[in-house]
Amino acid sequence: MTLRRFCEKANLDPSNWSKIERGLIEAPKSRKVLDEIADILDMNSEERQEILDLAIIESIPKDIKPNQRVLDALPVFFRTARELKPSEEEIRNLIELLKHN
Repeated sequence: MTLRRFCEKANLDPSNWSKIERGLIEAPKSRKVLDEIADILDMNSEERQEILDLAIIESIPKDIKPNQRVLDALPVFFRTARELKPSEEEIRNLIELLKHN
């Protein structure tokens, strides 16, 4: 699908979407917008969750973002947490770990 066709279907401005692709402006983080994009691109549930996870990571304020290694591990953590349902204590331990990195 071309950029113009995608933007037409998503009711987005092609110029702004191009800027998003080049990292000049922030990507959408709204669940509603991301769901619409996923529908247009016919994403499966795993792909949909991945774009939501990436939006969450991008929502972390720059002044409190952990190092890049931790950021890169967050999608795997999210998938693991969904499947294994970590306890509150495990989550607290992870938060402490993130604070010290």
